[in-house]
Amino acid sequence: MATTDTIKNQIKSQQTESKAPAKQQPNSVKTLLNSPAIQNKFKEILDDKTSTFTSSLITLISNDDYLADSQPMSIISGAMQAAQLDLPLEKQFGFAYLVPFNQKEGNSWVKKAQFVLGYKGYIQLAQRSGQYRNINVGNVYEGQLKSWNPFTEELLFEPEGQTSDKVIGYFGYFKLINGFEKTVYWTKEEIEKHRIANNKGKSKNDLSGVWRTDYDAMAQKTVLRNLLSKWGILSVQMQKAVVSDDQIAEEVADDGEVIFKDVTPEDVPQETEDVAFLEE
Repeated sequence: MATTDTIKNQIKSQQTESKAPAKQQPNSVKTLLNSPAIQNKFKEILDDKTSTFTSSLITLISNDDYLADSQPMSIISGAMQAAQLDLPLEKQFGFAYLVPFNQKEGNSWVKKAQFVLGYKGYIQLAQRSGQYRNINVGNVYEGQLKSWNPFTEELLFEPEGQTSDKVIGYFGYFKLINGFEKTVYWTKEEIEKHRIANNKGKSKNDLSGVWRTDYDAMAQKTVLRNLLSKWGILSVQMQKAVVSDDQIAEEVADDGEVIFKDVTPEDVPQETEDVAFLEE
């Protein structure tokens, strides 16, 4: 095992390397993954799955120019978060993502990778607790909603009643092993109000990042996260997921824990056309 001084030197060296030109950054990530301190930490977390996880991370970076431009240490930090939750980062699974964004440091902007939990990741973590009998989230299309009573939580829903492809809202539901159940319904207008209120971009009304590319998935995540965090059973792993999904990973500490930084409006780029920035 690496000593504390060794890990500190590794981290200092890695933060220096993260300032290298963008074209060198994919190699820098490979260098970080091969360093004893980082490698040992991934092995502690993933054991025999380490090789598969790190190989998929390299492939992910190689296929995403925006992500490859991000500071290498931010990529490692985000990957460490995914590893601690035992969630794959492959986009096709939709469990978790590394999303590049701009953060202001001094008088300049730097691109960093942020760990983002997908709605399927929330479902996966909830299932692992062994406390959920049923859990679901989805779209409600025009014609499907007959009535919704927020006081009794009675949702009259007819799947066959769909009259168009227009989404008018989103539902979330779970039932625990002990019989407790909860249903929520958010209208499209409520989702938009939440998105705009929490949009950290220059223009709050504009869609950007994952909201622009996959609106329904982000809306479902918003509903599911609200449902589980308020009324669900939160395991230690789930609590960690909720916290990490809110914040930016700055670095990996000596003991392998990820150090976070809260996102503020000042962290967001003034120009985001080439950056997939995510709002919560």
